[in-house]
Amino acid sequence: MDRQSTLLQLGQKMSAATNASDWKALAAINTLMASSLPAMAAQGPWTPAERAALASLRELHNQAILRARNASDELGKHLAEMQANKEGWLAYALNSEPAATGTTA
Repeated sequence: MDRQSTLLQLGQKMSAATNASDWKALAAINTLMASSLPAMAAQGPWTPAERAALASLRELHNQAILRARNASDELGKHLAEMQANKEGWLAYALNSEPAATGTTA
């Protein structure tokens, strides 16, 4: 497969994984890029079409990074809220236990 096709294929996979928030697939694509891009670059100068495909892949990679950061930030906020409300959750669980087991306090 030629370099341009490979770059376009990587971009399609990255775009699909980003849109699906498929973090495992994005990690695998990132690893694949880290190994394949230097090997492709060693094959010689990039053609204009290859440079365009590489630029597109770079933009898709930047979008994936932004999406992952935003998801991480949202998860961090959610975990912080859960931690802040931990006492309330525990109190609720303790008060709900007798009703759940059918026993009386």
